Amino acid sequence: MSRPVKKMKYMERRHNLLGYAFMLPWIAGFLIFTAWPFIYTFILSFHDVSLTVEGWQTAFTGINNYNTAFFRNTEFMPAIISFLIMEATYAPTIIVISFILALLLNRGLKFRAGFRALFFLPVIVMSGPVLFQLMDTGSAANTGIEGMTLFNMVYQFSSPVAEGLAYLFENYSMVLWFTGIPIVLFISGLQKIDNGVLEAAKIDAATSWQILWKITVPIIKPIILVAAIFTVVQLGIYQLNPVMDMIQTAIYNSVSGLGLASAFAWVYSFIELAIVGVAFLFLRDAKEQPIKILKRSERRRAGQ
Repeated sequence: MSRPVKKMKYMERRHNLLGYAFMLPWIAGFLIFTAWPFIYTFILSFHDVSLTVEGWQTAFTGINNYNTAFFRNTEFMPAIISFLIMEATYAPTIIVISFILALLLNRGLKFRAGFRALFFLPVIVMSGPVLFQLMDTGSAANTGIEGMTLFNMVYQFSSPVAEGLAYLFENYSMVLWFTGIPIVLFISGLQKIDNGVLEAAKIDAATSWQILWKITVPIIKPIILVAAIFTVVQLGIYQLNPVMDMIQTAIYNSVSGLGLASAFAWVYSFIELAIVGVAFLFLRDAKEQPIKILKRSERRRAGQ
């Protein structure tokens, strides 16, 4: 093994150790307060959990809770389908709108800081009780789109597309609320792009559209992945999600709800992880590691 490769591997190992040392408190907290409860929930999903005068009692029932979730409960699978439609509709829309707004807010506009604060303000104001009050009173919903001419034109062309648009615009104000954090992530990524690269592209007569797709998007692709994962997870714990409402309702059923709620939670978690995996496959950075590149170049030189 050549000296450059050894040095590269040593530096990579050293950086990894420093990173793990920095993350050690978080790793310990994750194992104690997240990983173990998550595993214990999986164990409870195979038990019938009931509250008696002697406390919580568990009885092993095998996959009975999963059979109930998939075949006996008439609300769980429709809730899962509704959740998948919400993720497929809302998540791409939030990412696209956030990226467009970040591009606009990254320009040299007057009162740029004020506009940035304006888009991020709903994340602070519309959290907790304020958001719940708006949703309970119906103030966050937009109705009447079915009577618009544009909707009828789209419906004549494709009814599923029209229904998807109606579903999206019904809670469009909530969609805008989700753009706050992704906008901040995209602006941070756009500000780190070297202006020299953009200037060189302009000198080579590249159009703004070409610069966007050939330079800007590939550079901030890792940030798009982070924003996509954040959006998918945030939608998963959102009150509009019908699955979360079913899980919370089942938890407080003192007869056998805790075991059934655990089965609900595990099925839901598996689907959520599958969606994150799909986002990772589509948006992951395919760049090779420096060590692999060095090894390949050494093999080529040795072959010559």
